[in-house]
Amino acid sequence: MRPQQADSLPLADQRPADRGARWRMPYAARPRFIQLETVTKCNAECPFCPQHEIRRDPARMPDATWQKIVDDTRGWGITYRPFLTNEPFVDKRQPAITRYIKQNDPTARVEYNTNGELMTEQLGRDLLEAGVDILRFSIDGFSAGTYEPSRVGIPYAKVLERTTRFLEIWDKEGWRDKVFTEVRMIEVPENRHEIAAYRAYWEPRCTEVLVTQLYQWPWTGQKREDVVLKPCLKILDEMFFYSDGDATVCCWDVHGRAVIGNANRESVREIWEGHAAACIRDVLDDGRRDLLHLCSRCNAYQDYDFAKFVR
Repeated sequence: MRPQQADSLPLADQRPADRGARWRMPYAARPRFIQLETVTKCNAECPFCPQHEIRRDPARMPDATWQKIVDDTRGWGITYRPFLTNEPFVDKRQPAITRYIKQNDPTARVEYNTNGELMTEQLGRDLLEAGVDILRFSIDGFSAGTYEPSRVGIPYAKVLERTTRFLEIWDKEGWRDKVFTEVRMIEVPENRHEIAAYRAYWEPRCTEVLVTQLYQWPWTGQKREDVVLKPCLKILDEMFFYSDGDATVCCWDVHGRAVIGNANRESVREIWEGHAAACIRDVLDDGRRDLLHLCSRCNAYQDYDFAKFVR
């Protein structure tokens, strides 16, 4: 597959400052993290997220597809994330998916990111008993007035109640040393004044509290001249699968601009080691994001120092 070039890019003749050296990025021999879009839906309509633009078919990944991806990679020490640009617990199969991943594979780990609204007591217990390893709750505020404008359609009171109750079960029923829990906030000007209270409430209740920064999705306002002529960390050891089995190189690829294979027709190893993936890595090792359709509107890692990877 020849990398698709963005049309008429004015950057085509530019070169990174240390272009003569190229970079040698430490690509893993096989992936360490796999994300699975088991459903395409979400229970929220967050204004910063392009999830509502997804129109993939099927809306629900067939059991045969996700099972094949797991079977292809058993024993690899993979951390599986059964979500992509969606809320994982819209899919009622998640406890069963967790059990399938964990069966007969002591190297496998299962991780979820959730907004918490659908985390009932029964679901929480089912996930813990199925063997989940990591649960992260994304809660971007410490009051309804701050939270609800950014997480449209989700009542803050329900999120607070259900997340708190899950963490009580996790703590009091013997899961604290077995399962990592995190409550995280995206810091924006609207919630900055609540960070201290947020930490004071959540830190005693979970393993870790994380306050992180809002990132910009590729192709959501960036212009061609905004592209960063650098390699990328996102493709070093991660794979991402859509509901139809297509594999893409990036979790931010909402519209399938960098598909490199399909798990229904190829093994995960064949996709990871395939020509399409190799072409993209080679272009990125040259710092030429402008030559890749998806990456030509991406400014991720613009402040990251890649000097240690110069060849």
